[in-house]
Amino acid sequence: MTSFKRAHSDEQRAQRRRMILDTAAAMLAEMPVAQISLNELSRRVGLAKSNVLRYFESREAVLLELLDAELRDWLAGLGDELAAGIDRDAPLADRADQLAAVFTASLGARPVLCDLVSNQAAVLEHNVSPRMAAEHKRGLIANVSVLIGLVREPVPELGERDAYRFAAAAVMVAGAVWVHSRPAAAMLAAYAEDPALAALRIDFDSTLRETLEVFIAGLLAKSSAERDAIR
Repeated sequence: MTSFKRAHSDEQRAQRRRMILDTAAAMLAEMPVAQISLNELSRRVGLAKSNVLRYFESREAVLLELLDAELRDWLAGLGDELAAGIDRDAPLADRADQLAAVFTASLGARPVLCDLVSNQAAVLEHNVSPRMAAEHKRGLIANVSVLIGLVREPVPELGERDAYRFAAAAVMVAGAVWVHSRPAAAMLAAYAEDPALAALRIDFDSTLRETLEVFIAGLLAKSSAERDAIR
């Protein structure tokens, strides 16, 4: 453990925060959120736990900030993925399915983001102050606004309200499916011992894609029915 030297300038404090975040991000590449401890994070950073807490109010505050960074990084590349994966001249039903496929592939390629999202409500949003909670939600609103615009670009038939519904559902469902598609060792052993039980095992890609296909088809059908009722 290195001796603590107080950061005297804003730049030094920002560097110390960045070091803590980078270390936590590296840990997430090695282990799931559930195994990240403040003690181990402090050890790897080279600071006492009390000194890490000078920069972040809790382990959860560190992980919430990483979640925001992961979301922004995902959104920065999602536009290109949507452009490459969706045929803008295709019929609406085809574009809707392609949208579901791109979302599934994109999220599946980001295990850290999926793990953080899967722990967001039950773990990461606990043990934080009201100030931190508000900052997190403001950042989330900004990220969702960007996501709505990206969704509506290839599928403009989705109004802003339905684009929000799809975007929010896609991320939340991805988090839920991620958890269930990674069973515990005891479950894996049970599946191996009794193949009949293996039918209950969930595949992330197929489950998420099919769920999103059904969801967006329902949104589009409901929207069409509402427009017909107005005429």
